[in-house]
Amino acid sequence: MTHKPLLPLAAALLLALSLTQPALAATTKKKTATKPAATAKAPAKAAKPAAAAASAAKPPMPSSAEVLAAATAGDWRDLPPEHTLLMEVASGQVVIELASDFAPRHAANIEALTRAGYFDGLAIIRVQDNYVTQWGDAEEDDSKAKPKPAGLTKAPVEFDRALKGLNFTRLPEEDGWAPQAGFVNGWPVGADPKAGRAWLTHCYSMVGAARGNEPDSSDGSGLYTVIGHAPRALDLNITTVGRVVSGMERLSALPRGTGQLGFYVKAEERSPIKQVRLLADVPEAERPKIQVLRTETDTFRRWLDSRRHRSGWFVHSPERVDLCSALPPTRRLP
Repeated sequence: MTHKPLLPLAAALLLALSLTQPALAATTKKKTATKPAATAKAPAKAAKPAAAAASAAKPPMPSSAEVLAAATAGDWRDLPPEHTLLMEVASGQVVIELASDFAPRHAANIEALTRAGYFDGLAIIRVQDNYVTQWGDAEEDDSKAKPKPAGLTKAPVEFDRALKGLNFTRLPEEDGWAPQAGFVNGWPVGADPKAGRAWLTHCYSMVGAARGNEPDSSDGSGLYTVIGHAPRALDLNITTVGRVVSGMERLSALPRGTGQLGFYVKAEERSPIKQVRLLADVPEAERPKIQVLRTETDTFRRWLDSRRHRSGWFVHSPERVDLCSALPPTRRLP
């Protein structure tokens, strides 16, 4: 079995301040014109940056924390136990929600692999700085690789799906990578209304299925998560299957691999995976209780506005958000 590396990716702000010039004062004598006296420098009022003046004219927006504090129980959704993975690594738990509405065949394969114990005892095999962390079977020889469960089906290309029927919360900002961008049930989504297609995007913490050169060569047995600046060039090139909703720091803070594309060269460098289970198979009392803010709610829209229109500590308000910096918040219940 060969490793399935991902196919490898790249803003500037200008702020101009204008200053008023001090007025010049001239003096004259009776009847006789003389040379102007030395310039008198009248005390000038300090010019306020435009952003600060604008914010002073408007009442401050509620902060993101204040918006979330006012959210109701109905603004949050539970993770679906039958489509959520609980992965145990050396440093603790990682919780991954699978996007069964966008990649149903891959999600079904990952769930079958999980229930068969396939991932148990495998390892994190690659950590490439500012790119991805990847896990699966490090064995390149198919005859020595860990057997996959019987009946595992070949997964088709699931790079995108039909836009029709999705409850799409569109962002008004231009995306640059897609004609439209927004959220569907918490997932960051690019959309092309003319083509009628929608797809999951490669934002930080999103999970994809590693593949080889052939577009349909992924089956869910090799997975990765984005740990750096969003590599949106991968959108529509690899099947994106989910999102890490808890424990991301356990995957992003690992030592970087020194081999090509960040693969670990020595077996002892790899981080072992102790066990992966579906939440549905974990006793309810032991399940981490994590919720995601619903992206079709007024609370989410207010939360987005709180991030567009900054006040308080902020001197400059960006007056915009972008898709990958606006992933919906999560919370852990006691």
